[in-house]
Amino acid sequence: MEKLNKKAMDFVEDVIYRHKDEMGPVKLMLHEIQHELGYIPFKAMQMMSDALDIPVSQIYGVVTFYAQFTTEPKGEHVIGVCLGTACYVNGSQTILDLLVEMTGAPVNGTSEDGVFSIDATRCVGACGLAPVVSVDGVVFGCSKQLDELKYLVLSYKKGETPEAQA
Repeated sequence: MEKLNKKAMDFVEDVIYRHKDEMGPVKLMLHEIQHELGYIPFKAMQMMSDALDIPVSQIYGVVTFYAQFTTEPKGEHVIGVCLGTACYVNGSQTILDLLVEMTGAPVNGTSEDGVFSIDATRCVGACGLAPVVSVDGVVFGCSKQLDELKYLVLSYKKGETPEAQA
């Protein structure tokens, strides 16, 4: 089990304190914790369980039920490749394979250097742009923007930001 540093522990305690008396606070707390820490550590779930007097298994059930929550730390840059039907038939698997090769991150995992995470996702609601990839929340329609996506990944790999290249 991972150890949280004091800053992270203080943040989790603050979130719990601010929301514990609200109705249905679990999901709200989880969103805030993940937004700040990048994932939901088990220690945070234990702290919530103690403060809310509910079983940690109930909180864990919420975390694992909703796809937007993760119990594993993500990379500095998160790449989501849509494998929904429209994207898949338009070549998203090939793009996924290319990104795995470029970044060194496994599908649904993080590269050893912690720079990239690659998530195989389902429909993101941009089927007209298929195949679709998102990088840190920015959506790319890869049939027209594949070179831009490659450039972005290579820039991040070098430790540069794309804005610095413009």
